[in-house]
Amino acid sequence: MSKEFKGIDVSHWQNVIDFEKVKASGIEFVIIKAGGSDKGFYMDSRFKENYNKAVAAGLSVGAYYFAGKNFRGVENGMADAQRFIDLLKGLKFDYPVFLDIEAQENRYKEEITDAAVAFCNMLESAGYFVGIYASDISGFKDKLNHERIKSYAHWVARYGKEPEICKDYGMWQYSSKGSISGISGSVDMDISYVDYPKIIKAKGFNGYPKKKKTEDN
Repeated sequence: MSKEFKGIDVSHWQNVIDFEKVKASGIEFVIIKAGGSDKGFYMDSRFKENYNKAVAAGLSVGAYYFAGKNFRGVENGMADAQRFIDLLKGLKFDYPVFLDIEAQENRYKEEITDAAVAFCNMLESAGYFVGIYASDISGFKDKLNHERIKSYAHWVARYGKEPEICKDYGMWQYSSKGSISGISGSVDMDISYVDYPKIIKAKGFNGYPKKKKTEDN
C-alpha cells in the first residue's frame, strides 16, 4: 500500500453539505449513499443532490447500497442489484459502487454470501466496478464467507485500529466521528490505498466509455 487518498462517506443524515468546503479541507473522494432495502426499497433523499454537488466541486465519487435484513439468497441478491443499477443509471463514478453488509443476522452467513455474490456478479455484468463494505469482525468475519468474495473490492470498517480479520482491503473506514469543514456534525472518515479513478476510467467501468483498441498499420 503506497499512496493514500483521503475520503468520507455520506447520506441524508449529513443534511446539506458544502462540498466546496469539503474539497478545500483536503478530502479527495466521497462515497455517497444511493439507497437501500432496509426500509422498503428507496433512493436516499439526498443522493442526486450530493452526487451533483460533489462532482461540481471536483471530488471523485463512488456510491453504496444499504442491503436490508432479508438480503440473503441468490434471488434477493439479484433483485437488490437491479434496484442499485436503476439508481446508478446515467451517472459516472470514479470509485467503486459498494454493497453495504451490516443489517443481516449472522446465522444466515452462507445465504448472505450467496446474495452478495449474485449482487456483485450482476453489477459487474452491467459494467460496474463493484465492492463490498462491511465491518472487519461483525461483517467480513461473521456475515460473509470470505473465500467466496475475494475477487471484489473490499472497504472495511474498523475504528481505533487497522483491520485484522480482513487483510486484503483497498479502503478503510477508520472513524465515524470525523469533523470536516462544510459538514455539520460527525461524518465517516475513509482512506483509499488504491487509485480507483485511474483503474475505472482506463477500463471503462462505472459509466465511463471503454477505450477503443488501436490497430497497428
